[in-house]
Amino acid sequence: MKNILIIGGSKGIGNAILLEQLESNKVYNISRTVPGVTHPNLIHFPINVLQDTLPSIEEIDTLIYCPGSINLKPIGSLSLDDFRNDFEINVIGAVKAIQHYLPVLKKGTNPSILLFSTVAAKLGMPFHASIAAAKAGVEGLVKSLGAEMASVVRINAIAPTITETSLSAGILRNDRMKENMIERHPMKGYLKPNEVANMADFLISDKAKSISGQIFEMDYGIVTFKI
Repeated sequence: MKNILIIGGSKGIGNAILLEQLESNKVYNISRTVPGVTHPNLIHFPINVLQDTLPSIEEIDTLIYCPGSINLKPIGSLSLDDFRNDFEINVIGAVKAIQHYLPVLKKGTNPSILLFSTVAAKLGMPFHASIAAAKAGVEGLVKSLGAEMASVVRINAIAPTITETSLSAGILRNDRMKENMIERHPMKGYLKPNEVANMADFLISDKAKSISGQIFEMDYGIVTFKI
């Protein structure tokens, strides 16, 4: 049984990962809202990761940072605060958590960190300037820390295409928009949270002990293929 800390496990991808891990691991969750499930293996801290002091946890083998944002506007409509807020949520929050828990992580069993990027950091997409810039920062963090901690802690990131969560509800708000999104992807689909949770399960497992500093695109072909 591993000790897994999930930040942002109450909704979306984070919640899918939390549910995936609960049966076989001890899971600590940090989020403003309750995950909506009770389990003997779950301990929840109702904390805002950006504003509050992070709790002390004695044993951690894996840190998963899930908070993200979808802030889609033309560059002329994006304020500097939009850029700052997206960077805070996606990069600064992750850095705060890593710095706080790294001493404990280093003592863990085959310790690992998992962050989240987006396909928009690789594929130029209109109206994604703020979020793409922030997630590019996440990818830089993964590469740099992967090298810095190569012999101590593994760190990787998943870069999903659009995933059916409450965060993307405005983009997938009706059947026509969902069909259009399916057609945009060469493999004719888009992600469900459990698909990402399955990839996360692999990356934090001992099966991935040779993998660090990598960005894994789950893209239904939108970045990979031109058809």
